[in-house]
Amino acid sequence: MATFVLVHGAWHGSWCWKRVRAILREAGHEVFTPTLSGLGERSHLLTQDTTLEIHIADIVNLLRWEELSDVVLVAHSYGGFVSRHVVDRCPDRIRNVVYLDAFVPENGQSLNDYAPGFADMFRAQARDLGEGWRIPPVPSSVFAVNPGDASWMDAQCTAHPLSTFEEPARLSGNGERVPASYILAGDFPGSPFPAFAAIAEQKGWPCSTIPGGHDLMLDSPAQVATALLTHG
Repeated sequence: MATFVLVHGAWHGSWCWKRVRAILREAGHEVFTPTLSGLGERSHLLTQDTTLEIHIADIVNLLRWEELSDVVLVAHSYGGFVSRHVVDRCPDRIRNVVYLDAFVPENGQSLNDYAPGFADMFRAQARDLGEGWRIPPVPSSVFAVNPGDASWMDAQCTAHPLSTFEEPARLSGNGERVPASYILAGDFPGSPFPAFAAIAEQKGWPCSTIPGGHDLMLDSPAQVATALLTHG
């Protein structure tokens, strides 16, 4: 039996993992799907002071208080920024980290550094629609979500704090010794993530591609669960 901690991306919450979570639990594994502060069912806690550091603490504290070890840490999208720091700070608790169409930041780089085409849009949306600090949910169409889930995703997503996209990664390098792998979404037009998959391949990480849009846990949950069991 493995222990999985699934970390969602921006605008999302634990709800996005419910299909993958069910499959993994049915197979007998322990699965945690924490919602980051200020998002999803915790959206009532969102403030201008919600930072990347707080999101990192959400996961670090889960590992500590649930007394988790030998964890397969799974990161989707922005969750890669969170998880990269978690691995850096708690390498002895992590068996493997799987990046699922996710950012894999290097020290000193912010999310907006990696997505300059989106950065200006995010800042403008925060300025015009989010009092200067929060970004309204991105439409499901941008992420190429399957038509059957598009309206559901649009209803479920919540605003995300802009500051978490502006903060640079602060990494010591401790996490480099933890095994990692990468899963790329095969049908996400304009995706920034093939660059991360290419770097992962150069590092010798196991890599694979799953057909579907950016939210693979919605588009292809069975394939994602199978890949996690393989990579983990």
